[in-house]
Amino acid sequence: MKEQKHIFILRELADLVGLPIRTVRYYIQIGLIDRPEGGGRGAHYTKRHLEQLIEIRKWQQAGLSLKRIRELLKVDETETLVPPPRPQEKGSIEIRSHVVIDRGIELTIDPARSNLTPEKVRQLVDSVIEAYEKTQTSKKQQSS
Repeated sequence: MKEQKHIFILRELADLVGLPIRTVRYYIQIGLIDRPEGGGRGAHYTKRHLEQLIEIRKWQQAGLSLKRIRELLKVDETETLVPPPRPQEKGSIEIRSHVVIDRGIELTIDPARSNLTPEKVRQLVDSVIEAYEKTQTSKKQQSS
């Protein structure tokens, strides 16, 4: 069975995301969202436009500027982006990972801000430990 394509007029699209029509037009003008399909009275918007606007709203609520949002939207679509966290505020609680490299040496990682998958975190930790061990080995060789 063929999936039905959702088509919206500008008013419907703006209402769905809670934005004024003028704002949606501005986002089109500055290239944050794609131009409508069709032209003139036949211009319409699709689910893709709706998703773009939802993404923009989410990033704005996280405190990003339109300039930064534009940069994020231009990232290669094959990359997975973690939405940026909200700015730190008084009384906010954040969780960080502390990895002990050696006595007195720790690596602190904020998973929400690092944009690293658990596998990438493990690679980073392994690389840091390896680099640290090399410096310790060369230090011992120099003192011998």
